[in-house]
Amino acid sequence: MTPQDLYRIRDFVPDFDAIAAEFAARSRELSARAEVRADIRYGPGSREVIDIILPERPSAKAPLHVFVHGGYWRSGEKENYRFVAAPILAAGGVAALIEYDLMPGARLQVLVDQVRRGVSWLQRHAGDFGADPRRLTVSGHSAGAHLASFLAARGPREVETAPLPALQGLLLLSGIYDLSGIPDSFLRDEARMTPAEAEAWSPLSAIPVECPMRLIAFGADETSPFLDQAASLHTMLRDQSQSARIMDVPHRNHMSVVLELGDPTSVLGKCLADMIAGA
Repeated sequence: MTPQDLYRIRDFVPDFDAIAAEFAARSRELSARAEVRADIRYGPGSREVIDIILPERPSAKAPLHVFVHGGYWRSGEKENYRFVAAPILAAGGVAALIEYDLMPGARLQVLVDQVRRGVSWLQRHAGDFGADPRRLTVSGHSAGAHLASFLAARGPREVETAPLPALQGLLLLSGIYDLSGIPDSFLRDEARMTPAEAEAWSPLSAIPVECPMRLIAFGADETSPFLDQAASLHTMLRDQSQSARIMDVPHRNHMSVVLELGDPTSVLGKCLADMIAGA
C-alpha cells in the first residue's frame, strides 16, 4: 500500500454508503423543520449559490456561520450537508452552506476563488438575513477544510488582490493540507489535479493571515495523512505566531466525524457552538 492509497476513504470506512445516506436523511429532516432560503446567488456561475438557514427565533445581530462541504474537490452537494446547521441554529446563529464548481471541469484556483467570493458576499449581505457581518465564522470538512483554510491564508505564489473576509473563527475538520500526494492518488482521473496546482495551493506552504481562532480537528480513527497533516498545520501556524489549537475526536473516522460536527450534544458540536457564540 502506498501513501496515496490512504486517501481512498471508502476503503477504510466499511459503512461509507450508510453514513452518506445518513447525511442526506438528517439534512432532509432539518430542512423540513427550519426556514431554508435555497440557491441564493453570489456569482454568475451555475454553482455559485448559497443556502441560508435561519434560526427559529433570530436575535438582532445574530452570528453568521458558513460551512464548506468536502468531496475531494470533484463531488458533493451542499443540500446533503444541511444537517451541520443544527449546532449553529441551537447557538442562535444563521447558517450558510456554500456551493462551488467541481474538478476536473474547473481548476483548483477557481474553487478557492469561489469560496472566497461566496464568503465575502455573505459578509457584505449579512444584514439581509439578520446577521452581524462582524460575527462571521467558517468551518469546512475534508476538501472543504482545505478550501476554507484559504479564507485566512494566501497561496505561496499568489499575488495579493482582493481582501480576504474578516473571520472571527475557523474550524478545519479532517482537511488535506499537503496536496503533493493527490495528483498520483486514486483521484488522478477524477480530479486531475496537476503537480503545479498541488504546489500552489497546499495550506502547509501558504502564508497565513490573522484569524482570532483556528480549531484543527479530525477523527482519531482516520488514516495517517489526515492525522499527520493536521499536526503539521497546527505546528506551522503556531510557529508563525497564529492562534490555533488541535483536537482529535475519539472513535470517529473521516465520515462519522461529520455526524459529530452536526450534533449539538457532541463535544465537537459544542465546540462549534462555542466558536459561534464567542464571535
